[in-house]
Amino acid sequence: MTTRLALPLLRQAARRSSAAHTAVRGVGALAPTNLLPPSNIVTAPPRPYSTTPSPRMAGDNDDSHSDFAPKRKSVDDADGAAIQDMIRDHVTSNHIMLYMKGTPSMPMCGFSATVVGILQKEGINFSSVNVLDYPTVREGVKKFSEWPTIPQLYVDGEFIGGCDIITSMSESGELSELLKEGGEEK
Repeated sequence: MTTRLALPLLRQAARRSSAAHTAVRGVGALAPTNLLPPSNIVTAPPRPYSTTPSPRMAGDNDDSHSDFAPKRKSVDDADGAAIQDMIRDHVTSNHIMLYMKGTPSMPMCGFSATVVGILQKEGINFSSVNVLDYPTVREGVKKFSEWPTIPQLYVDGEFIGGCDIITSMSESGELSELLKEGGEEK
């Protein structure tokens, strides 16, 4: 019973499809009425463009208590000596230290995400600093390593490299050997 009702609708749709196909190939004339959807199909109205401002971010809310605002340690140093000391302390006190954009759970850069993925694939525990939270550390770590890009990986206080070097070391097996030497596997 259902097929008897559906059959005429299928034939009608096939004719429309065939007519549209013929018109597109250039054999028949393409009239504006052929572009309209069949009357039995309901389409959603177009969404209007909105000029209202986007909702405020959680940190911008004046009703929120200051305890819920992001806390960032201010690192101000005119000559950079304190920043260099802090970076030196990070890389010497942590077996594996990664300076990256974002966090391991939410990288904010594809290169940082690649390095985090490699380290996680190796099963390695590592420490990290989100340089987007600390612009002075971001510039300081570039001076510390004399390497212009982020992410930067340090193992036992020694600068290893950025994403391209870590990727090639991982592919060749060198990174696994280097990380196993420190004995920090999970």
